[in-house]
Amino acid sequence: MDFIKTDIEGVLIIKPKVFPDERGFFFESYSELKFNEQGLFLNFVQDNISFSRKGTIRGLHYQVGEYAQGKLCQVLSGKVLDVAVDVRFGSPTFGEYVSVELSHENHNQIWIPPGFAHGFSVLSDTALFHYKCTASYSKNDERAILFNDPDLKIDWNIEATNISEKDLKGNAFKNIDKDFIFSDF
Repeated sequence: MDFIKTDIEGVLIIKPKVFPDERGFFFESYSELKFNEQGLFLNFVQDNISFSRKGTIRGLHYQVGEYAQGKLCQVLSGKVLDVAVDVRFGSPTFGEYVSVELSHENHNQIWIPPGFAHGFSVLSDTALFHYKCTASYSKNDERAILFNDPDLKIDWNIEATNISEKDLKGNAFKNIDKDFIFSDF
């Protein structure tokens, strides 16, 4: 596995070593030992899978308090644009985002630590998206930022045709609470 730093401290792109042969391919999607070697001592407690159609945007979501989640994301089938927005007040990259294409063809993953809002857009006809979480889901501790917030200016690379009611009611970025303070990280 190769761990590639992004322009935002803490967010990593992970490129697994893929071993193809006449049967198909094999790769490790997660190795505690290899993550530990990178200084990432994680305890995953929940795995989630979503299926979405082209034109879908899911996000931007994050959780706060004891339910703040780190996420290790990958695509099992299809292609998405995955986005992580820094919501850590006082961070030199506060309000900036990282975007990366994840697909079943490139096998790339993204590690998004707590303190980031997360979302993705579906670029292929359908996508099967998998992510491991470091905290359980808590409806009371979930927050959402409007996917098309004018201050963030995220280019989702699609025309958004399928957005949930919850995501359409996300907060403006300028109105989010100070749930994460950069000095705490």
